[in-house]
Amino acid sequence: MPSHQVPVKVFIADDSVLIRNRVAAMLEASAIAVVGQAGTPQASIDGILSTSPDVVVLDVQLEGGQGLEVLRSIRQAAPIVAFVVFSSNSGPAYRKRYVAEGATAFLDKSTEFDQLVHAVKSASEHATN
Repeated sequence: MPSHQVPVKVFIADDSVLIRNRVAAMLEASAIAVVGQAGTPQASIDGILSTSPDVVVLDVQLEGGQGLEVLRSIRQAAPIVAFVVFSSNSGPAYRKRYVAEGATAFLDKSTEFDQLVHAVKSASEHATN
């Protein structure tokens, strides 16, 4: 790949500032541009619409609401944006629901943290093809 390639742009929606910062550091270390972060559904929706990311890293539980609100809203407003759900709430029912609503991938924070960079890159390729 050419070195001048535009990096993947990511928005992080998670209720934990610590998780957002850790995810941002990990993505940026892999030459992925973090264009915004938020902890509530509405701030996430507003941030995603204003930054036009390629991929959203989305938690199931946000402060004052659910990630599903964000996923549904953005899928209607900007269907090209890809979603990687990254949550501790990773039971089969959550996975099935989020994938059915359009998430490209669903990772468990506690066991699949090391797979996030790959999932984001794969999701960005999926979104552009």
